[in-house]
Amino acid sequence: MHHTLCKVDSIVALNPVVSLVTLTPQQPFTYQAGQYLKVVMDEGDQRPFSIATAPRKDGKIQLHIGAEPGNSYAGEVLDRMRQDNEITVSGGLGNAFARTDTSMPTILLAGGTGFSYTQAILHEMLAAAEHIKGHKDPVFLYWGTRSTADMYAYDELIALEKQHAHFTFIPVVEHPGHQWAGKTGWVHKAVLEDFVSLEPYRVYVAGRFEMAGVAREEFHQKGLILKNLYGDAFEFI
Repeated sequence: MHHTLCKVDSIVALNPVVSLVTLTPQQPFTYQAGQYLKVVMDEGDQRPFSIATAPRKDGKIQLHIGAEPGNSYAGEVLDRMRQDNEITVSGGLGNAFARTDTSMPTILLAGGTGFSYTQAILHEMLAAAEHIKGHKDPVFLYWGTRSTADMYAYDELIALEKQHAHFTFIPVVEHPGHQWAGKTGWVHKAVLEDFVSLEPYRVYVAGRFEMAGVAREEFHQKGLILKNLYGDAFEFI
């Protein structure tokens, strides 16, 4: 697989656990919104991360890397980036990329840092909709986190919702504080509560495999046509 050397432009903390990494590929790096890359630690150790941006004119790519204490899998990647100021990647990979060739309303479902996958697709869809006059297919983003502190892009998404009438952001918090007035519990359950039928929708899912598997089963029972369901997890479960 083709490898691309990237300069590490910055590593910025989005919250105490998640870092925003900005990379500049030193050779052409092509991908589609919703694909992922692998960070090459060595030939036998390549670690996948969703690309958090749709393709940009400046060629830069961004990752959201969640490294909780004790998570050496992600922590070692950040350590290598800080130490070397460069990293080798391979990609773009995956078949769960944004489909914009046909018109359908869309539901984006993210758990935790799975948000990075849905963010790339969301930005791609909002950009494509800028060229459409009249009716625009609705886009719903359901993002589930354990606490409000984990929802590191909350303000950005609220702002996007105000800018784009066809976009709706539904945050779901598993363990809310007393101040939280929004949805609570499991994020996929919030989708099931809000829609009578999922048959007309295209759905993208990112998060833990357990969540993705349950969502596939229960969304199908709610009418979702499985060929309209996308997520990298479904290559493995």
